[in-house]
Amino acid sequence: MLHHIDGRDHDPILIYFTSGTTARPKLVVHSHRSYGIGALSTMYWLGLQPGDLHLNISSPGWAKHAWSCFFTPWNAGAGVFILNQGRFNAAGLLAALVENKVTSICAPPTVWRMLIQEDLSRFPVSLTSACSAGEPLNPEVIDEVQQGWGLTIRDGFGQTETTAQLANSPGQPIKPGSVGRPLPGYDLVLIDPDGNETNEGEIALRLSPRPAGLMAGYLQEDGTLNAPSGDFYRTGDLASRDENGLFTYVGRADDVFKASDYRISPFELESALIEHEAVLEAAVVPCPDPIRLAIPKAFITLSPNFAPTPETARAIFVHIRTALAPYKRVRRLEFGELPKTISGKIRRVELRRLEIERARTGAVVENEFREEQFND
Repeated sequence: MLHHIDGRDHDPILIYFTSGTTARPKLVVHSHRSYGIGALSTMYWLGLQPGDLHLNISSPGWAKHAWSCFFTPWNAGAGVFILNQGRFNAAGLLAALVENKVTSICAPPTVWRMLIQEDLSRFPVSLTSACSAGEPLNPEVIDEVQQGWGLTIRDGFGQTETTAQLANSPGQPIKPGSVGRPLPGYDLVLIDPDGNETNEGEIALRLSPRPAGLMAGYLQEDGTLNAPSGDFYRTGDLASRDENGLFTYVGRADDVFKASDYRISPFELESALIEHEAVLEAAVVPCPDPIRLAIPKAFITLSPNFAPTPETARAIFVHIRTALAPYKRVRRLEFGELPKTISGKIRRVELRRLEIERARTGAVVENEFREEQFND
Protein backbone atom coordinates (compact mmCIF):
# COMPACT_ATOMS: atom_id res chain seq x y z
CA MET A 1 0.00 0.00 0.00
CA LEU A 2 1.31 3.46 -0.92
CA HIS A 3 1.08 6.23 1.63
CA HIS A 4 1.20 9.92 0.82
CA ILE A 5 3.92 11.78 2.68
CA ASP A 6 3.59 15.53 3.01
CA GLY A 7 6.83 17.24 2.13
CA ARG A 8 8.28 20.27 0.43
CA ASP A 9 10.48 20.16 -2.63
CA HIS A 10 13.48 21.46 -0.71
CA ASP A 11 13.16 18.96 2.17
CA PRO A 12 16.13 16.56 2.46
CA ILE A 13 15.83 13.14 0.86
CA LEU A 14 19.41 11.77 0.71
CA ILE A 15 22.80 12.67 2.17
CA TYR A 16 26.06 11.53 0.58
CA PHE A 17 29.72 11.99 1.34
CA THR A 18 31.83 13.47 -1.45
CA SER A 19 34.47 11.10 -2.75
CA GLY A 20 37.37 12.84 -1.05
CA THR A 21 39.71 12.62 -4.04
CA THR A 22 41.48 15.90 -3.26
CA ALA A 23 40.29 16.91 0.23
CA ARG A 24 38.42 15.75 3.30
CA PRO A 25 34.98 14.38 2.30
CA LYS A 26 31.97 16.67 2.80
CA LEU A 27 28.37 15.80 3.58
CA VAL A 28 26.12 16.69 0.63
CA VAL A 29 22.40 17.12 1.21
CA HIS A 30 20.05 16.43 -1.70
CA SER A 31 16.38 17.34 -1.72
CA HIS A 32 13.20 15.95 -3.26
CA ARG A 33 13.73 18.53 -6.02
CA SER A 34 17.43 18.04 -6.70
CA TYR A 35 17.10 14.30 -7.25
CA GLY A 36 13.41 13.91 -8.06
CA ILE A 37 13.54 16.51 -10.85
CA GLY A 38 17.27 17.12 -11.28
CA ALA A 39 17.82 13.45 -12.18
CA LEU A 40 16.03 14.09 -15.48
CA SER A 41 19.36 15.39 -16.81
CA THR A 42 20.86 11.96 -16.09
CA MET A 43 17.98 10.25 -17.87
CA TYR A 44 18.62 12.46 -20.90
CA TRP A 45 22.26 11.32 -20.90
CA LEU A 46 21.68 7.58 -20.35
CA GLY A 47 18.85 7.51 -22.89
CA LEU A 48 16.95 4.72 -21.11
CA GLN A 49 13.64 3.63 -22.66
CA PRO A 50 10.71 1.59 -21.27
CA GLY A 51 11.68 -2.07 -21.48
CA ASP A 52 15.43 -1.48 -21.22
CA LEU A 53 17.41 -3.51 -18.71
CA HIS A 54 20.10 -1.30 -17.20
CA LEU A 55 23.22 -2.29 -15.28
CA ASN A 56 24.90 0.44 -13.26
CA ILE A 57 28.12 -0.55 -11.53
CA SER A 58 28.60 1.52 -8.40
CA SER A 59 28.63 1.22 -4.65
CA PRO A 60 25.48 2.28 -2.74
CA GLY A 61 27.73 4.81 -1.01
CA TRP A 62 28.27 6.65 -4.28
CA ALA A 63 25.73 9.24 -5.51
CA LYS A 64 25.86 7.61 -8.97
CA HIS A 65 24.04 4.67 -7.38
CA ALA A 66 21.02 6.92 -6.81
CA TRP A 67 21.31 8.38 -10.32
CA SER A 68 21.33 5.09 -12.23
CA CYS A 69 19.96 2.41 -9.92
CA PHE A 70 16.87 4.31 -8.88
CA PHE A 71 15.87 7.74 -10.19
CA THR A 72 16.71 7.41 -13.88
CA PRO A 73 15.32 3.87 -14.46
CA TRP A 74 12.26 4.78 -12.39
CA ASN A 75 11.58 7.90 -14.45
CA ALA A 76 12.19 6.04 -17.71
CA GLY A 77 10.20 2.90 -16.89
CA ALA A 78 13.27 0.70 -17.33
CA GLY A 79 14.41 -2.33 -15.36
CA VAL A 80 17.56 -2.51 -13.23
CA PHE A 81 19.93 -5.49 -13.34
CA ILE A 82 22.16 -6.14 -10.33
CA LEU A 83 24.95 -8.71 -10.31
CA ASN A 84 26.13 -9.83 -6.89
CA GLN A 85 29.88 -10.46 -7.12
CA GLY A 86 31.85 -10.83 -3.92
CA ARG A 87 34.98 -9.86 -5.84
CA PHE A 88 34.84 -8.22 -9.24
CA ASN A 89 35.31 -10.67 -12.08
CA ALA A 90 35.37 -9.23 -15.59
CA ALA A 91 34.63 -12.48 -17.43
CA GLY A 92 31.79 -13.28 -15.03
CA LEU A 93 30.23 -9.86 -15.56
CA LEU A 94 30.48 -10.17 -19.34
CA ALA A 95 28.85 -13.61 -19.25
CA ALA A 96 26.03 -12.21 -17.11
CA LEU A 97 25.44 -9.39 -19.61
CA VAL A 98 24.99 -11.97 -22.36
CA GLU A 99 22.86 -14.43 -20.37
CA ASN A 100 20.46 -11.78 -19.04
CA LYS A 101 20.26 -9.72 -22.24
CA VAL A 102 21.21 -6.48 -20.54
CA THR A 103 20.62 -3.58 -22.96
CA SER A 104 22.33 -0.67 -21.17
CA ILE A 105 25.41 -0.37 -18.98
CA CYS A 106 27.10 2.45 -17.10
CA ALA A 107 30.41 1.78 -15.37
CA PRO A 108 33.37 3.74 -14.01
CA PRO A 109 36.61 3.83 -16.01
CA THR A 110 38.25 1.36 -13.62
CA VAL A 111 35.69 -1.29 -14.62
CA TRP A 112 35.95 -0.50 -18.33
CA ARG A 113 39.73 -0.84 -18.17
CA MET A 114 39.33 -4.29 -16.60
CA LEU A 115 36.67 -5.38 -19.10
CA ILE A 116 38.87 -4.69 -22.12
CA GLN A 117 41.46 -7.10 -20.75
CA GLU A 118 39.03 -9.77 -21.98
CA ASP A 119 38.28 -10.54 -25.62
CA LEU A 120 35.01 -8.62 -25.93
CA SER A 121 34.19 -10.22 -29.28
CA ARG A 122 33.68 -13.54 -27.44
CA PHE A 123 30.67 -12.09 -25.61
CA PRO A 124 27.69 -11.42 -27.94
CA VAL A 125 25.96 -8.85 -25.75
CA SER A 126 22.53 -7.30 -26.34
CA LEU A 127 23.78 -3.85 -25.37
CA THR A 128 22.47 -0.84 -27.25
CA SER A 129 23.98 1.76 -24.91
CA ALA A 130 27.25 2.06 -22.98
CA CYS A 131 28.19 4.95 -20.70
CA SER A 132 30.97 5.87 -18.29
CA ALA A 133 31.19 8.24 -15.34
CA GLY A 134 33.29 8.92 -12.26
CA GLU A 135 36.49 10.00 -13.99
CA PRO A 136 37.32 10.87 -17.60
CA LEU A 137 37.48 7.83 -19.84
CA ASN A 138 40.66 7.31 -21.82
CA PRO A 139 40.29 7.16 -25.65
CA GLU A 140 42.12 3.82 -25.74
CA VAL A 141 39.29 2.18 -23.78
CA ILE A 142 36.64 3.69 -26.06
CA ASP A 143 38.45 2.31 -29.11
CA GLU A 144 38.67 -1.21 -27.65
CA VAL A 145 34.93 -1.33 -26.91
CA GLN A 146 34.11 0.05 -30.35
CA GLN A 147 36.19 -2.69 -31.98
CA GLY A 148 34.75 -5.46 -29.78
CA TRP A 149 31.05 -4.53 -29.76
CA GLY A 150 30.54 -1.77 -32.30
CA LEU A 151 29.37 0.51 -29.47
CA THR A 152 30.76 3.92 -28.57
CA ILE A 153 30.98 4.58 -24.84
CA ARG A 154 29.34 7.92 -24.06
CA ASP A 155 31.22 9.76 -21.35
CA GLY A 156 29.43 11.92 -18.78
CA PHE A 157 30.41 14.33 -16.02
CA GLY A 158 28.68 15.22 -12.78
CA GLN A 159 29.40 15.46 -9.08
CA THR A 160 28.07 14.25 -5.77
CA GLU A 161 26.78 17.83 -5.42
CA THR A 162 24.76 17.61 -8.65
CA THR A 163 23.25 15.22 -11.15
CA ALA A 164 24.80 14.74 -14.62
CA GLN A 165 25.99 18.14 -15.89
CA LEU A 166 27.86 17.37 -19.11
CA ALA A 167 27.61 14.36 -21.38
CA ASN A 168 27.61 12.84 -24.82
CA SER A 169 23.88 12.21 -25.13
CA PRO A 170 22.37 9.62 -27.52
CA GLY A 171 22.35 10.48 -31.21
CA GLN A 172 24.95 13.23 -30.95
CA PRO A 173 28.23 13.11 -32.88
CA ILE A 174 31.08 12.29 -30.52
CA LYS A 175 34.43 14.04 -30.65
CA PRO A 176 37.23 11.78 -29.33
CA GLY A 177 38.21 12.89 -25.84
CA SER A 178 35.21 15.20 -25.42
CA VAL A 179 32.72 14.90 -22.56
CA GLY A 180 30.02 16.47 -24.72
CA ARG A 181 27.69 19.38 -24.03
CA PRO A 182 25.77 20.76 -21.03
CA LEU A 183 22.68 18.73 -20.23
CA PRO A 184 19.16 20.16 -19.88
CA GLY A 185 18.69 22.01 -16.60
CA TYR A 186 22.24 23.38 -16.38
CA ASP A 187 23.49 26.78 -17.53
CA LEU A 188 27.15 25.87 -17.53
CA VAL A 189 30.10 28.18 -18.20
CA LEU A 190 33.88 28.15 -17.86
CA ILE A 191 35.39 30.88 -15.69
CA ASP A 192 38.87 32.12 -14.79
CA PRO A 193 39.99 32.74 -11.18
CA ASP A 194 38.44 36.23 -11.30
CA GLY A 195 35.04 34.91 -12.37
CA ASN A 196 35.30 35.99 -16.02
CA GLU A 197 33.96 33.68 -18.70
CA THR A 198 36.59 31.96 -20.83
CA ASN A 199 37.01 29.00 -23.18
CA GLU A 200 39.32 27.16 -20.79
CA GLY A 201 38.80 27.35 -17.06
CA GLU A 202 36.81 26.06 -14.12
CA ILE A 203 33.42 24.46 -14.78
CA ALA A 204 30.78 26.60 -13.06
CA LEU A 205 26.99 26.60 -12.87
CA ARG A 206 25.00 29.83 -13.00
CA LEU A 207 22.83 30.11 -9.90
CA SER A 208 20.22 32.35 -11.50
CA PRO A 209 18.06 30.46 -12.15
CA ARG A 210 19.20 27.82 -9.69
CA PRO A 211 19.70 24.40 -11.35
CA ALA A 212 17.17 21.84 -10.19
CA GLY A 213 19.89 19.18 -9.88
CA LEU A 214 22.14 21.20 -7.56
CA MET A 215 22.40 20.06 -3.94
CA ALA A 216 20.62 21.87 -1.12
CA GLY A 217 24.04 22.42 0.45
CA TYR A 218 26.82 20.99 2.60
CA LEU A 219 25.81 19.78 6.06
CA GLN A 220 28.00 21.41 8.72
CA GLU A 221 29.08 19.88 12.04
CA ASP A 222 26.64 22.14 13.91
CA GLY A 223 23.72 20.87 11.82
CA THR A 224 23.38 23.98 9.66
CA LEU A 225 23.36 23.92 5.86
CA ASN A 226 25.97 25.76 3.80
CA ALA A 227 24.09 26.38 0.53
CA PRO A 228 25.74 27.58 -2.73
CA SER A 229 25.40 31.34 -3.14
CA GLY A 230 26.59 34.17 -5.36
CA ASP A 231 26.59 34.13 -9.16
CA PHE A 232 28.15 30.69 -9.66
CA TYR A 233 28.58 27.30 -8.10
CA ARG A 234 32.23 26.42 -8.80
CA THR A 235 32.87 22.72 -9.35
CA GLY A 236 36.65 22.69 -8.85
CA ASP A 237 37.03 20.86 -12.20
CA LEU A 238 38.76 22.31 -15.25
CA ALA A 239 37.69 21.96 -18.89
CA SER A 240 38.06 23.57 -22.30
CA ARG A 241 35.36 24.35 -24.88
CA ASP A 242 35.81 24.29 -28.66
CA GLU A 243 34.13 26.36 -31.36
CA ASN A 244 31.28 23.85 -31.58
CA GLY A 245 30.46 24.05 -27.88
CA LEU A 246 31.96 20.66 -27.04
CA PHE A 247 33.73 20.38 -23.70
CA THR A 248 36.95 18.47 -22.99
CA TYR A 249 37.76 17.63 -19.39
CA VAL A 250 41.20 18.76 -18.21
CA GLY A 251 41.20 17.57 -14.59
CA ARG A 252 40.60 18.57 -11.01
CA ALA A 253 42.04 22.01 -10.34
CA ASP A 254 44.11 20.47 -7.54
CA ASP A 255 45.54 17.79 -9.87
CA VAL A 256 46.81 20.05 -12.68
CA PHE A 257 50.42 21.13 -12.08
CA LYS A 258 53.33 22.97 -13.67
CA ALA A 259 56.60 21.45 -14.88
CA SER A 260 59.24 23.74 -16.39
CA ASP A 261 56.54 26.46 -16.56
CA TYR A 262 54.30 24.22 -18.70
CA ARG A 263 50.82 23.38 -17.42
CA ILE A 264 50.38 19.60 -17.21
CA SER A 265 47.04 17.79 -17.25
CA PRO A 266 47.46 14.33 -15.63
CA PHE A 267 44.57 12.96 -17.69
CA GLU A 268 46.32 13.64 -21.01
CA LEU A 269 49.47 11.86 -19.88
CA GLU A 270 47.54 8.96 -18.36
CA SER A 271 45.62 8.48 -21.60
CA ALA A 272 48.91 8.19 -23.50
CA LEU A 273 50.29 5.73 -20.95
CA ILE A 274 47.41 3.24 -21.08
CA GLU A 275 47.81 2.96 -24.84
CA HIS A 276 50.72 0.68 -23.97
CA GLU A 277 49.68 -2.95 -23.50
CA ALA A 278 51.56 -3.26 -20.20
CA VAL A 279 49.61 -0.45 -18.50
CA LEU A 280 46.27 -1.28 -16.93
CA GLU A 281 45.87 1.97 -14.98
CA ALA A 282 48.01 5.04 -14.41
CA ALA A 283 48.04 8.11 -12.19
CA VAL A 284 50.36 11.02 -12.97
CA VAL A 285 51.45 13.44 -10.24
CA PRO A 286 54.21 16.05 -9.85
CA CYS A 287 57.51 14.84 -8.45
CA PRO A 288 59.58 17.68 -6.87
CA ASP A 289 62.59 18.62 -8.99
CA PRO A 290 65.26 21.24 -8.10
CA ILE A 291 65.54 22.54 -11.69
CA ARG A 292 62.10 22.13 -13.27
CA LEU A 293 60.11 22.69 -10.02
CA ALA A 294 58.36 19.41 -10.78
CA ILE A 295 58.54 16.56 -13.26
CA PRO A 296 55.69 14.21 -14.21
CA LYS A 297 55.81 10.85 -12.47
CA ALA A 298 53.44 7.96 -13.25
CA PHE A 299 52.23 5.39 -10.75
CA ILE A 300 51.25 2.35 -12.81
CA THR A 301 49.21 -0.77 -12.23
CA LEU A 302 50.41 -3.36 -14.72
CA SER A 303 48.20 -5.50 -16.91
CA PRO A 304 48.15 -9.25 -16.27
CA ASN A 305 51.22 -11.11 -17.54
CA PHE A 306 53.51 -8.09 -17.16
CA ALA A 307 56.11 -7.88 -14.40
CA PRO A 308 57.60 -4.75 -12.76
CA THR A 309 60.98 -5.20 -14.43
CA PRO A 310 63.47 -2.82 -16.04
CA GLU A 311 62.48 -4.28 -19.42
CA THR A 312 58.83 -3.31 -18.86
CA ALA A 313 59.84 0.18 -17.72
CA ARG A 314 62.08 0.64 -20.76
CA ALA A 315 59.26 -0.35 -23.13
CA ILE A 316 56.90 2.18 -21.52
CA PHE A 317 59.48 4.97 -21.67
CA VAL A 318 60.07 4.23 -25.37
CA HIS A 319 56.32 4.45 -25.97
CA ILE A 320 56.07 7.76 -24.09
CA ARG A 321 58.81 9.32 -26.20
CA THR A 322 56.71 8.86 -29.33
CA ALA A 323 53.30 9.57 -27.78
CA LEU A 324 54.03 12.82 -25.92
CA ALA A 325 55.79 16.11 -26.56
CA PRO A 326 59.15 16.39 -24.74
CA TYR A 327 57.87 18.84 -22.12
CA LYS A 328 54.98 16.49 -21.25
CA ARG A 329 56.99 13.29 -21.00
CA VAL A 330 56.75 11.22 -17.87
CA ARG A 331 60.24 11.12 -16.35
CA ARG A 332 59.70 8.51 -13.65
CA LEU A 333 57.61 5.35 -13.31
CA GLU A 334 56.62 3.38 -10.24
CA PHE A 335 54.75 0.08 -10.39
CA GLY A 336 52.13 -0.85 -7.81
CA GLU A 337 48.47 -0.54 -6.81
CA LEU A 338 46.75 2.84 -6.95
CA PRO A 339 44.95 4.33 -3.92
CA LYS A 340 41.25 4.82 -4.63
CA THR A 341 38.06 6.09 -3.05
CA ILE A 342 35.08 3.80 -2.43
CA SER A 343 33.67 4.93 -5.77
CA GLY A 344 36.80 3.87 -7.66
CA LYS A 345 38.33 7.31 -8.21
CA ILE A 346 42.11 7.52 -7.99
CA ARG A 347 43.33 9.53 -5.00
CA ARG A 348 46.16 11.44 -6.65
CA VAL A 349 46.37 13.65 -3.57
CA GLU A 350 47.83 10.69 -1.62
CA LEU A 351 50.44 10.14 -4.30
CA ARG A 352 51.37 13.85 -4.40
CA ARG A 353 51.87 13.89 -0.65
CA LEU A 354 53.92 10.71 -0.86
CA GLU A 355 56.28 12.25 -3.43
CA ILE A 356 56.73 15.41 -1.36
CA GLU A 357 57.62 13.35 1.70
CA ARG A 358 60.03 11.17 -0.26
CA ALA A 359 61.76 14.25 -1.67
CA ARG A 360 62.12 15.61 1.86
CA THR A 361 63.61 12.43 3.32
CA GLY A 362 65.52 11.15 0.28
CA ALA A 363 63.80 7.77 0.54
CA VAL A 364 64.84 4.97 -1.82
CA VAL A 365 61.80 3.65 -3.69
CA GLU A 366 61.32 0.05 -4.75
CA ASN A 367 59.97 -0.56 -8.26
CA GLU A 368 60.73 3.02 -9.35
CA PHE A 369 62.47 3.64 -12.67
CA ARG A 370 63.86 6.88 -14.08
CA GLU A 371 64.03 7.90 -17.69
CA GLU A 372 67.78 8.66 -17.49
CA GLN A 373 68.42 4.97 -16.70
CA PHE A 374 67.43 4.15 -20.29
CA ASN A 375 69.14 6.89 -22.30
CA ASP A 376 71.59 4.48 -23.90
